[in-house]
Amino acid sequence: MSTPEQIAYLNGEFLPLSQARVPVLDRGFIFGDGIYEVVPVYGGRPFRLPEHLARLTRSLAKTGIQNPRDDAGWTSLVSELIARHPWSDQFIYIQVTRGVAKRDHAFPKGVAPTVFAMSSEFVALPSALRETGVAAITLPDERWLHCDIKSISLLGNVLARQAAVEAGAFECVMFRDGYMTEGSASNIWVVRNGTVLGAPRDHLVLEGIRVGLIEELCAGASLPLELRRITREEVGSADELLLSSATREVLPITSLDGRPVGDGRPGPVYAKLYAAYQAAKRG
Repeated sequence: MSTPEQIAYLNGEFLPLSQARVPVLDRGFIFGDGIYEVVPVYGGRPFRLPEHLARLTRSLAKTGIQNPRDDAGWTSLVSELIARHPWSDQFIYIQVTRGVAKRDHAFPKGVAPTVFAMSSEFVALPSALRETGVAAITLPDERWLHCDIKSISLLGNVLARQAAVEAGAFECVMFRDGYMTEGSASNIWVVRNGTVLGAPRDHLVLEGIRVGLIEELCAGASLPLELRRITREEVGSADELLLSSATREVLPITSLDGRPVGDGRPGPVYAKLYAAYQAAKRG
């Protein structure tokens, strides 16, 4: 059975992804001047779409890019992309750049934002990764200081992820000034003495949509949760480490810098949170 061609949306038009084109002077191409969102879809229904749209709106406002649609317009676009693809589980990628203009660092005037969106099949991670957990390495966080903006300028994240890949790891855990921030493409969670710890909501981390979800899941599972600065020592002596993201959901980290985390196996807190996550996404 042949794989269906992905249909993309670009500036008012639905067309095959292979035919989508933007001018080379688009500021997303020239400067990485844009923002993006990734919305999971389970059973044909977008998951936590209002939260994703709220973050999209925040990112656009912080970068001074005009929001080209209201929430109803974004919801309609997401629904149309879902309907145009056969997969029950998908993820919708949305990108908005400042638009096409003569190359100049200053914001151009009177330029319409470029809007691009596409859907891809959501392929579940191999069950073996959930049974054994994944390896991670620690790295210094050398990115810029506005990580709260979901910017398409992801070179720092790309280099961090590549360093993990070259070390034979699945992800990295980054630190700035001795405190944990996040992974290259995920939020990181530390479990100590039954309490789930996460980095605080500030400009040093991207507040993943799963942060609010993990808060809800912890409350439902009677798991204490604290968002605060977490030291390297606390991470190194964690009972469990977890990562969360839109495409990886919740996943246990069982090895850090070649040493086992806890007893080297996925722990009971991960099991509770993953089960609760599964229930939430199908509910």
